[in-house]
Amino acid sequence: MPLLTEAPRTWWARRLDPQSSLGLRLTLAASAAALILIPFSVIAMLVISAWWPLRSVDERLAHSLHSFAVSRPGWVDAVQTWTDVFGPGPLRIAVVVAAVLLFLRGSRRVALWAVTTITAGGLLGFLLKLLFGRDRPDFLDPVSSAPGYSFPSGHSMTAIVAAAVLLLMLLPLTDGLPYRGVFRGLMWALALAIAVGTGLSRIALGVHWMSDVLGGWIIGIAVVAATTAAFETWRGASHRPVTEGLDEA
Repeated sequence: MPLLTEAPRTWWARRLDPQSSLGLRLTLAASAAALILIPFSVIAMLVISAWWPLRSVDERLAHSLHSFAVSRPGWVDAVQTWTDVFGPGPLRIAVVVAAVLLFLRGSRRVALWAVTTITAGGLLGFLLKLLFGRDRPDFLDPVSSAPGYSFPSGHSMTAIVAAAVLLLMLLPLTDGLPYRGVFRGLMWALALAIAVGTGLSRIALGVHWMSDVLGGWIIGIAVVAATTAAFETWRGASHRPVTEGLDEA
Protein backbone atom coordinates (compact mmCIF):
# COMPACT_ATOMS: atom_id res chain seq x y z
CA MET A 1 0.00 0.00 0.00
CA PRO A 2 1.55 3.35 -0.98
CA LEU A 3 2.48 5.73 1.83
CA LEU A 4 0.39 8.82 2.17
CA THR A 5 2.39 12.03 1.87
CA GLU A 6 1.38 15.27 3.52
CA ALA A 7 0.11 17.84 1.06
CA PRO A 8 2.41 20.87 0.80
CA ARG A 9 1.16 23.81 2.79
CA THR A 10 0.21 27.03 1.09
CA TRP A 11 2.30 30.19 1.41
CA TRP A 12 -0.30 31.71 3.74
CA ALA A 13 -0.39 28.59 5.92
CA ARG A 14 3.37 28.83 6.39
CA ARG A 15 3.20 32.55 7.15
CA LEU A 16 0.52 32.01 9.82
CA ASP A 17 2.22 29.05 11.50
CA PRO A 18 3.03 30.12 15.11
CA GLN A 19 5.72 27.42 15.37
CA SER A 20 7.71 28.57 12.35
CA SER A 21 10.55 31.10 12.52
CA LEU A 22 9.10 32.66 9.36
CA GLY A 23 5.52 32.20 10.58
CA LEU A 24 2.94 34.11 12.56
CA ARG A 25 5.25 36.29 14.67
CA LEU A 26 7.14 37.57 11.64
CA THR A 27 3.90 38.11 9.71
CA LEU A 28 2.40 40.18 12.53
CA ALA A 29 5.57 42.22 13.06
CA ALA A 30 6.05 42.90 9.35
CA SER A 31 2.37 43.81 8.98
CA ALA A 32 2.64 46.20 11.91
CA ALA A 33 5.67 47.91 10.36
CA ALA A 34 3.85 48.29 7.04
CA LEU A 35 0.70 49.66 8.67
CA ILE A 36 2.74 52.17 10.68
CA LEU A 37 4.17 53.52 7.42
CA ILE A 38 0.70 54.41 6.14
CA PRO A 39 0.22 57.51 8.35
CA PHE A 40 3.81 58.56 7.60
CA SER A 41 3.10 58.32 3.87
CA VAL A 42 -0.03 60.41 4.32
CA ILE A 43 1.83 63.12 6.25
CA ALA A 44 4.67 63.05 3.74
CA MET A 45 2.28 63.56 0.80
CA LEU A 46 0.56 66.44 2.62
CA VAL A 47 3.94 68.04 3.33
CA ILE A 48 5.08 67.69 -0.29
CA SER A 49 1.83 69.14 -1.60
CA ALA A 50 1.89 71.96 1.01
CA TRP A 51 -1.70 71.02 1.92
CA TRP A 52 -3.14 74.21 3.35
CA PRO A 53 -4.92 72.85 6.47
CA LEU A 54 -1.75 71.11 7.67
CA ARG A 55 0.41 74.08 6.75
CA SER A 56 -1.97 76.40 8.60
CA VAL A 57 -1.84 74.32 11.80
CA ASP A 58 1.96 74.08 11.55
CA GLU A 59 2.36 77.84 11.16
CA ARG A 60 -0.17 78.83 13.85
CA LEU A 61 1.41 76.53 16.41
CA ALA A 62 4.95 77.59 15.51
CA HIS A 63 4.15 81.30 15.79
CA SER A 64 2.21 80.86 19.03
CA LEU A 65 5.05 78.98 20.71
CA HIS A 66 7.62 81.42 19.35
CA SER A 67 5.70 84.39 20.77
CA PHE A 68 5.60 82.61 24.13
CA ALA A 69 9.31 81.78 24.06
CA VAL A 70 10.67 85.19 23.00
CA SER A 71 9.74 86.83 26.31
CA ARG A 72 10.80 83.89 28.50
CA PRO A 73 14.55 83.24 28.16
CA GLY A 74 14.62 81.04 31.27
CA TRP A 75 12.01 78.75 29.76
CA VAL A 76 13.95 78.62 26.50
CA ASP A 77 17.12 77.64 28.37
CA ALA A 78 15.29 74.80 30.13
CA VAL A 79 13.83 73.47 26.87
CA GLN A 80 17.18 73.81 25.12
CA THR A 81 18.84 71.82 27.91
CA TRP A 82 16.26 69.06 27.50
CA THR A 83 16.70 68.86 23.73
CA ASP A 84 20.50 68.79 24.12
CA VAL A 85 20.56 66.13 26.86
CA PHE A 86 18.18 63.88 24.92
CA GLY A 87 19.51 64.75 21.48
CA PRO A 88 20.62 62.17 18.90
CA GLY A 89 24.26 62.14 20.02
CA PRO A 90 23.73 61.38 23.73
CA LEU A 91 20.96 58.87 23.03
CA ARG A 92 23.03 56.98 20.46
CA ILE A 93 25.91 56.82 22.94
CA ALA A 94 23.53 55.50 25.61
CA VAL A 95 22.29 52.75 23.28
CA VAL A 96 25.83 51.75 22.27
CA VAL A 97 26.98 51.64 25.92
CA ALA A 98 23.98 49.49 26.87
CA ALA A 99 24.66 47.24 23.87
CA VAL A 100 28.30 46.79 24.87
CA LEU A 101 27.24 45.81 28.40
CA LEU A 102 24.77 43.30 26.98
CA PHE A 103 27.42 41.91 24.65
CA LEU A 104 29.77 41.37 27.58
CA ARG A 105 26.97 39.58 29.44
CA GLY A 106 26.59 37.20 26.53
CA SER A 107 23.48 38.75 24.93
CA ARG A 108 25.20 39.21 21.58
CA ARG A 109 22.11 39.02 19.39
CA VAL A 110 20.22 41.59 21.47
CA ALA A 111 23.26 43.89 21.43
CA LEU A 112 23.55 43.61 17.65
CA TRP A 113 19.83 44.33 17.25
CA ALA A 114 20.15 47.47 19.38
CA VAL A 115 23.11 48.87 17.43
CA THR A 116 21.50 47.94 14.10
CA THR A 117 18.23 49.64 15.04
CA ILE A 118 19.74 52.92 16.20
CA THR A 119 22.06 53.01 13.15
CA ALA A 120 19.25 52.24 10.70
CA GLY A 121 17.14 54.98 12.25
CA GLY A 122 19.89 57.56 11.86
CA LEU A 123 20.64 56.66 8.25
CA LEU A 124 16.97 56.57 7.27
CA GLY A 125 16.30 59.92 8.88
CA PHE A 126 19.25 61.50 7.04
CA LEU A 127 18.12 60.11 3.69
CA LEU A 128 14.50 61.21 4.20
CA LYS A 129 15.61 64.75 5.04
CA LEU A 130 17.56 64.90 1.79
CA LEU A 131 14.62 63.42 -0.12
CA PHE A 132 12.01 65.88 1.12
CA GLY A 133 14.26 68.94 1.50
CA ARG A 134 11.74 70.82 3.64
CA ASP A 135 12.80 74.18 5.07
CA ARG A 136 12.70 74.79 8.81
CA PRO A 137 10.58 77.53 10.41
CA ASP A 138 12.15 80.94 9.88
CA PHE A 139 11.75 83.76 12.41
CA LEU A 140 13.24 87.25 12.46
CA ASP A 141 14.23 86.77 16.13
CA PRO A 142 14.79 83.02 16.58
CA VAL A 143 15.33 81.61 20.07
CA SER A 144 17.29 78.61 18.74
CA SER A 145 18.73 77.27 15.51
CA ALA A 146 19.45 73.94 13.84
CA PRO A 147 21.23 72.94 10.62
CA GLY A 148 19.87 70.91 7.75
CA TYR A 149 16.40 70.19 6.51
CA SER A 150 13.26 69.83 8.58
CA PHE A 151 11.19 66.75 7.66
CA PRO A 152 11.17 64.39 9.45
CA SER A 153 12.55 65.54 12.80
CA GLY A 154 15.77 63.66 13.51
CA HIS A 155 15.59 64.43 17.24
CA SER A 156 12.05 63.07 17.45
CA MET A 157 12.84 59.92 15.49
CA THR A 158 16.05 59.18 17.38
CA ALA A 159 14.35 59.82 20.72
CA ILE A 160 11.57 57.33 20.11
CA VAL A 161 13.92 54.72 18.60
CA ALA A 162 16.44 55.01 21.43
CA ALA A 163 13.74 55.06 24.13
CA ALA A 164 12.12 51.92 22.67
CA VAL A 165 15.45 50.10 22.27
CA LEU A 166 16.63 50.92 25.79
CA LEU A 167 13.25 49.98 27.23
CA LEU A 168 13.19 46.60 25.49
CA MET A 169 16.77 45.89 26.51
CA LEU A 170 16.38 46.88 30.16
CA LEU A 171 12.91 45.57 31.02
CA PRO A 172 14.22 42.01 31.60
CA LEU A 173 16.45 43.40 34.39
CA THR A 174 13.34 43.86 36.51
CA ASP A 175 12.57 40.12 36.53
CA GLY A 176 12.68 38.84 40.08
CA LEU A 177 12.88 42.30 41.66
CA PRO A 178 10.49 43.31 44.44
CA TYR A 179 7.92 45.85 43.23
CA ARG A 180 8.63 44.72 39.68
CA GLY A 181 5.48 46.37 38.38
CA VAL A 182 6.47 49.73 39.87
CA PHE A 183 9.92 49.60 38.26
CA ARG A 184 8.43 48.65 34.90
CA GLY A 185 5.89 51.46 35.13
CA LEU A 186 8.63 53.99 35.88
CA MET A 187 10.71 52.73 32.96
CA TRP A 188 7.75 53.04 30.58
CA ALA A 189 7.01 56.55 31.89
CA LEU A 190 10.65 57.62 31.42
CA ALA A 191 10.76 56.23 27.89
CA LEU A 192 7.55 58.06 26.95
CA ALA A 193 8.81 61.29 28.56
CA ILE A 194 12.04 61.15 26.54
CA ALA A 195 10.26 60.44 23.25
CA VAL A 196 7.38 62.90 23.67
CA GLY A 197 9.31 65.62 25.50
CA THR A 198 12.12 65.70 22.96
CA GLY A 199 9.72 65.98 20.04
CA LEU A 200 7.75 68.78 21.67
CA SER A 201 10.97 70.62 22.57
CA ARG A 202 11.81 70.92 18.88
CA ILE A 203 8.50 72.65 18.15
CA ALA A 204 8.84 74.85 21.23
CA LEU A 205 12.28 76.05 20.12
CA GLY A 206 10.97 76.92 16.67
CA VAL A 207 13.31 74.60 14.76
CA HIS A 208 10.66 72.14 13.57
CA TRP A 209 7.08 72.14 12.41
CA MET A 210 4.53 69.98 14.22
CA SER A 211 4.26 67.68 11.18
CA ASP A 212 8.05 67.16 11.25
CA VAL A 213 7.80 65.79 14.78
CA LEU A 214 4.81 63.58 13.99
CA GLY A 215 6.65 62.19 10.97
CA GLY A 216 9.74 61.52 13.09
CA TRP A 217 7.76 59.66 15.73
CA ILE A 218 5.95 57.51 13.17
CA ILE A 219 9.03 56.54 11.15
CA GLY A 220 10.88 55.80 14.40
CA ILE A 221 8.21 53.34 15.50
CA ALA A 222 8.31 51.74 12.05
CA VAL A 223 12.09 51.27 12.27
CA VAL A 224 11.81 49.52 15.65
CA ALA A 225 8.99 47.30 14.38
CA ALA A 226 10.91 46.35 11.23
CA THR A 227 14.19 45.50 12.97
CA THR A 228 12.32 43.61 15.68
CA ALA A 229 10.62 41.50 12.99
CA ALA A 230 14.00 40.64 11.47
CA PHE A 231 15.47 39.95 14.90
CA GLU A 232 12.65 37.60 15.87
CA THR A 233 13.13 35.69 12.62
CA TRP A 234 16.84 35.36 13.33
CA ARG A 235 16.27 34.09 16.86
CA GLY A 236 13.48 31.79 15.77
CA ALA A 237 15.71 30.26 13.12
CA SER A 238 18.21 29.35 15.87
CA HIS A 239 15.34 27.71 17.83
CA ARG A 240 15.63 30.18 20.70
CA PRO A 241 12.52 31.51 22.44
CA VAL A 242 11.67 34.86 20.87
CA THR A 243 10.87 36.26 24.32
CA GLU A 244 14.37 35.42 25.59
CA GLY A 245 16.07 38.57 26.85
CA LEU A 246 19.24 39.35 28.75
CA ASP A 247 19.78 35.71 29.68
CA GLU A 248 20.76 34.85 26.09
CA ALA A 249 23.82 32.62 26.01
